[in-house]
Amino acid sequence: MTERPHEHRVEITVPPDHEVGAHASFASVWRTQDSFVIDFSTEVRPSEVAEDPDSGTRYLHVPARVVARVRIPPSQVWELMKSLEQNLSAYERENAKSTHDDQ
Repeated sequence: MTERPHEHRVEITVPPDHEVGAHASFASVWRTQDSFVIDFSTEVRPSEVAEDPDSGTRYLHVPARVVARVRIPPSQVWELMKSLEQNLSAYERENAKSTHDDQ
């Protein structure tokens, strides 16, 4: 009987045309039956005050474009959340401030 390895080592390669990445101002999360979807978006022009034609309510219209859509299986959501929390905590320790200070 062969012994199974105890750890996984994933080697991630970023294609050259993706190395620079894409700037995103915000992200939205939604889900389907078999995946969670994260849309990373950025503003495409300045925000403007608009008025809802039905109610007359004024609101801030923010025109934005999705720069990346990422789909992950539900089983990976918890791992992503843990990784984000660990990295945010390390960032806050290194920069001696909370990211909540800016809000």
